[in-house]
Amino acid sequence: MLDIENLSASYGEAQVLRGVSMSAGKGEVVTLCGRNGAGKTTLLRCVMGLLPYTGRVSLDGNDLARKASYQRARLGVGWVPDDRGTYATLTVAESLSLRVSKDGWPLQRVYDAFPNLYARRASAATKLSGGEQQMLALARVLRMGSRLMLCDEPTEGLSPLLVEQVGAILRQAKEHGVTVLLVEQNLHFAATVADKYYLLAEGEVRPTTPDDKELLTYLGV
Repeated sequence: MLDIENLSASYGEAQVLRGVSMSAGKGEVVTLCGRNGAGKTTLLRCVMGLLPYTGRVSLDGNDLARKASYQRARLGVGWVPDDRGTYATLTVAESLSLRVSKDGWPLQRVYDAFPNLYARRASAATKLSGGEQQMLALARVLRMGSRLMLCDEPTEGLSPLLVEQVGAILRQAKEHGVTVLLVEQNLHFAATVADKYYLLAEGEVRPTTPDDKELLTYLGV
């Protein structure tokens, strides 16, 4: 479903990604591991069309090079940033009102999966806890009918209970054929949801496993 070929990206003269190639099939959860500053978020931003890059990013075989970020969203690419990206002035219900495609989760399914959001549906995003904001960010992408979810550190700062809930949601999404590209340093969590893994180091990527000694040493685990 998602193919990244020879992707390179820079911030000014600082090259962050160097010829990265990786893929994710329909309904797969693919975890991208690496230290802080390795370029994981940069890669997600390139896929979303938020940063210029060279190389090829394709969805279902179609090159996205000429597609702006909003056009990629309409094609089914969903963005769950590490800062949650919720709209402060909108209530939970208003944030979940938009269903872009027929593949979007019905509102009742969303509330069944996120009971806390149903309880807080009249609350503004600024009134939610960090965990609730993370749930809202995930719910919004599923509600819009995204076929590819780009998740940047979704468990960071969450309690163990909320981490389990995030895992349950990603597994549900997977069962419905949603592909997930997951940036995650919590390898214990990643092992509960991921189908395959890549290590991003020094701008380059290679396949790995959660018990790879080189990966564990690199991450300092």
